[in-house]
Amino acid sequence: MSALLSGLRALLPTRADYRGARISWRADLVAGLTVGIVALPLALAFGVSSGVGAEAGLVTAIVAGLVAAVFGGSNVQVSGPTGAMVVVLAPIVVLHGVGAVAVVSLMAGVLVVAAGIFRLGRAVSYIPWPVIEGFTAGIGIIIFLQQVPAALGVEAGGHSSNAVVAAWQVVTEASWPAALLPLAAVAGVALIMVLLGRIAPAIPASFVAILAVSIVTVLAGSPLTTIGTLPSSLPAPSLPALDPATLTALAGPAVAVAALAAIESLLSARVAATIADTGQVNADRELFGQGLASIASGFFGGMPATGAIARTAVNVRSGARTRLAAVIHALALLLVVLVAAPVVGAIPLAALSGVLMMTAARMVSPATIGRVLRSSRSSVAVFAVTLFVTVAFDLVIAVGIGLAVAAFFALRTLSRMSDATREVLPGPAAPGDERIALFTVHGSLFFGAADRLVDQISEAPDVAVVVLRLSDVQIIDATGANALAELVSALERRGVTVLIKGVRPEHRRLLEQLGVIRSLRDPGHLFTELAPALDHARDHVRREAASQ
Repeated sequence: MSALLSGLRALLPTRADYRGARISWRADLVAGLTVGIVALPLALAFGVSSGVGAEAGLVTAIVAGLVAAVFGGSNVQVSGPTGAMVVVLAPIVVLHGVGAVAVVSLMAGVLVVAAGIFRLGRAVSYIPWPVIEGFTAGIGIIIFLQQVPAALGVEAGGHSSNAVVAAWQVVTEASWPAALLPLAAVAGVALIMVLLGRIAPAIPASFVAILAVSIVTVLAGSPLTTIGTLPSSLPAPSLPALDPATLTALAGPAVAVAALAAIESLLSARVAATIADTGQVNADRELFGQGLASIASGFFGGMPATGAIARTAVNVRSGARTRLAAVIHALALLLVVLVAAPVVGAIPLAALSGVLMMTAARMVSPATIGRVLRSSRSSVAVFAVTLFVTVAFDLVIAVGIGLAVAAFFALRTLSRMSDATREVLPGPAAPGDERIALFTVHGSLFFGAADRLVDQISEAPDVAVVVLRLSDVQIIDATGANALAELVSALERRGVTVLIKGVRPEHRRLLEQLGVIRSLRDPGHLFTELAPALDHARDHVRREAASQ
């Protein structure tokens, strides 16, 4: 019990979290305000794109952003609604309604908190780079396609749940030339973001683009659909309906959302740690904090939250050094709700689509794809499979399949590196040496290579003694140990004496448990040095020859 309490205390905030704020508070203030400006259009856009509305996006950015900043495990992580989460939530809204999102947020938050408590934070380090890049590129493609309805002025509902099919349906249904007007707004946003990105990269291009297009739209009296009325305060917290039928129906989506929230948050925190020296990331605490953030967001009618890679990068590059910057970002967005809700409500939805299309385009990095394509063929295959499954089926399934494909290629490579080589006996030749087979096993004796190694050893012709050198074996799993036991038993039944040399201490217990040692004709046939093993083998051959 004391260990559990001690572990929980390690996941809670401490005064040390703000130790450097006395020195860096000015930089944190500037960074927080900058990120707040960048996050505003994204929070609105992700809320609209997911189907729960701009208000839910803002609520998530404020509530979840504040909670994650205080309880998370990164000093500079900025959390809120993200494109990847939108991709998962949009089908949930279609199937279960808007109210289901708050329930999913609570359920997923509880799962992510549990993952932090049970120390699963290191799991993201096992995701290979090609899987991450394929996953990211796939998300970018889906986000882009999901914005096609708003970009062409078509209602998003009533289309296929697959983003590719739905985008094609929207293009065929669009009313031309009326669709040119929202398309022009999208193009205007994209043009401003590209130009500002090249001319003045320090200026928050998405905010300026939306502001410019919104002003033109209002002055021109354009009929473009806008966000509409937004509340001038946060909604009161409340517990959504949690009846058994709802919980059962949303169990699967909640697991998918929790997995995505954990993966994306930990990846974002890891990326932030590589940009600048802002302190270590406590992966378990990060999960704990992100889970609490999603729970809090659900109580306020928001969406599940994750760490946002783009906003976190802006935060770090703007000079943030402590979590105070992320707190200020959330408070700045709260100020927007309290003071400027009517102004924000006048933003055209097409302008938000333009921001998300540009965000999505940046997620599909040609430079990164080029690096993948220049790497190994197995990496290209893993990337392509993950990308395809992400776009065609499901994000979380894509990560699972990508991991499976990556594991297959890794095991194949490891298997090819494993070998059993018959060697010439060292020292001066002695009569009968031809009847002694010395095999050195290299690499790993595991389920992917065990059968092939056993075949190589068992095919040695006309020998009386087999000496197995296992000192170079790096890994032995249960399958490999069992195969080795069967090999020893088979050779002994054929009248071949087996001697084993160089069992590593970390392998000995497994070999004993699975009967490898017991399969030897004599317990003394286990050696730590090669010379005594060869002396024993030669003595055995001499005795056998003398008895014939």
